[in-house]
Amino acid sequence: MLCALLLASVTLTPASAESLAEEPLATCVLQGAADLDPRALFARPDRFNCTRPQRDWGPGSFWLMSAPLTLQGSAEEPLRLRMGSLWQRAVVLHILYADGHIASFRADQQGLTRRIQMGALVEFALPNRAAAATRLLWRVEDAANLRGLVVGAKLVTRSRAERETLTLTAVYAGFLGLCLALIVYNLALWKVLRHRFQLAYCAMLLCLAGYALSSSGALAWLLPDIANNQRITVNYVLLAWTAAAALAFSRSFFEARIFQGWVGRVTEVAMVAMLVLGLLLLLLAPVAIRTLDPMFSLMFVSLTAVVVPFLWRAWRRRSNYLWLFALTWASPLAMAVLRISANFGLMRWNFWVDNSTVPAMTSEALLTGLAIAYRIRLLSIERDTAVNQEISTRRLAETDPLTGLLNRRAFLDQAIGRATDQQLLVLDVDHFKQVNEAVGHDGGDEVLRVIARTLRRATPPGTLIARMGGEEFVILADARAALDADALLTAVRLSPMPYALEVTASIGSCIGPLGDETDWQQLYHEADGALFAAKHAGRDRAHHAEPTLHAA
Repeated sequence: MLCALLLASVTLTPASAESLAEEPLATCVLQGAADLDPRALFARPDRFNCTRPQRDWGPGSFWLMSAPLTLQGSAEEPLRLRMGSLWQRAVVLHILYADGHIASFRADQQGLTRRIQMGALVEFALPNRAAAATRLLWRVEDAANLRGLVVGAKLVTRSRAERETLTLTAVYAGFLGLCLALIVYNLALWKVLRHRFQLAYCAMLLCLAGYALSSSGALAWLLPDIANNQRITVNYVLLAWTAAAALAFSRSFFEARIFQGWVGRVTEVAMVAMLVLGLLLLLLAPVAIRTLDPMFSLMFVSLTAVVVPFLWRAWRRRSNYLWLFALTWASPLAMAVLRISANFGLMRWNFWVDNSTVPAMTSEALLTGLAIAYRIRLLSIERDTAVNQEISTRRLAETDPLTGLLNRRAFLDQAIGRATDQQLLVLDVDHFKQVNEAVGHDGGDEVLRVIARTLRRATPPGTLIARMGGEEFVILADARAALDADALLTAVRLSPMPYALEVTASIGSCIGPLGDETDWQQLYHEADGALFAAKHAGRDRAHHAEPTLHAA
């Protein structure tokens, strides 16, 4: 896309070496009836006003005459007249040749559409004759005269005209391709992420693609029977709806706090106003274009005024996306200022100002793609942070804060419901009261932490270990890979304890089903009984209880 724009800037800028391939045409105006004789008018160029700006004449039908022509065509390089497409009912072109011959062409609404070239330029092919063309005379019928009567008129050679058309085709095709790629990209992301701003952005791109299709003149190629004024109406409507979609995108792209209160309400009013204006243009443009066009321009003035409050709010409330928005929308806002200035007659009609939407929105589309990627990145970070916080909260709810082992509730949630027989070991620290008396409660807590670490190291992955309370621990493993209780006691006995304490433990174990709460109570009762037997037998030992049959 950028290469296409660079190519256009090089190709369409007249260089000194190509000065003979193009001739801009100045025009003079005469307000008169349609039945005036073109030959008589050609003979009296002094009747035409060459100083009064075209816009000052207001709407109506007019004659316009060019200055004497200097660019000459040939059989190899016939001449083409190119001029901007305007809101008019019809245009009649008269061409005076040096031998006195006058060639005439009439183009009504459909005729103008069929002459549209890329860039929405109306093109007339000047017939080749032995004598050179000397002057041009236009009869413009029922012109709204919003931007002028005949604007951007120039003579170019056929090769120059074809080169301009091909270059502009590359530019617009690149822009349409960019819009299509970004729509597909954002719809694919929306399918997964479901962020509203992606749909608003796709709506904006869709309107922009339609606008580019119409304003470029490609719509006239696709629909050659459409009236040219209808094509221009499509331009108005899609540009208004593009602005509404852009506000909707901004509304959903920024943080919610930016559009709280009156800023959000003003933005919503502007969005609705743009949508309604588009509908009014669609319905009433043929009969009220002189009223709707200044409304359109004023609406875009108010649109730029709407942007200022929420940018100020975004700056005050330290939005993460302010710099991205400012960078992205700088060129479209500059384009809007230029277009508004041209619409109000503050500057002359210019082809690139009239087509400034394409380079401006190309820049916007590329940078907004980066902005959306950045926005999604921040959202993913927020999501990951929230997930990690949720995981941390869940772990805190399931974990014994002293040892980091499972607490009783989490242990039972994971233990009950296992299909195969399970081995349950209940471990209790011997003489723990004496440990607390010897080293204090902080020392006793450290002993419990050492035992917890020892049990984790001494048991295979997947083993459930929990602190049930006080100095009592439970270990649960599949009975098919039963744990060696004596090995666990040895590991506890050999673990370095604080203050070089000698700490031992006793274990009671049992094997049985663990399908429900009743099974758990039975299994724990038997293992606890085995623990009591180990304690009674002298501590620092393990005792295994045979399972007792019980009703299910």
